[in-house]
Amino acid sequence: MTGRVLVAGLGNIFLGDDGFGAEVARRLADMDLPDWVQVADYGTSGMHLMYDLADGFETAILIDAAPRGGEPGTVYLLELDPAAGPGAPDGGAPEPAISPFFDAHGMQPDVVLGMLSVLGGHARRILVVGCEPASTDYGIGLSEPVAAAVGPAVTMVTDLVSAPAAATES
Repeated sequence: MTGRVLVAGLGNIFLGDDGFGAEVARRLADMDLPDWVQVADYGTSGMHLMYDLADGFETAILIDAAPRGGEPGTVYLLELDPAAGPGAPDGGAPEPAISPFFDAHGMQPDVVLGMLSVLGGHARRILVVGCEPASTDYGIGLSEPVAAAVGPAVTMVTDLVSAPAAATES
């Protein structure tokens, strides 16, 4: 069976550059991608993302604003280790646990990935295409440097899903 890939735009369009993932997902959704690739804008709906991931995706590519201290508009590619425990230096997902602060309508990627095993799901590979935001203050629209990073992020994702490693055998 060819591995399926889920490309997930994350973030809140009402918080400026946090809408980066939604814009990249919108552009990717209009492209002719391989049929084993599913693109969706999850916005802040972590529960929806968790259920979709549990549906048997081998690879998840999460697209989001990612403050890491670089220049605004810098695009990063990070690989998370889904087997790592909480607080792991390699960026793994936490142990599955239901927090009293869990918000089914919010987007908490670490909680979503940690809860995935509770649903019997897994993703063999988790990549993050992130962009350094300039501002995540209230307001709709991306800053100039982040808007300029959308094209390179789209190219990065299309290169990832075109690579032979993206479609792994189960």
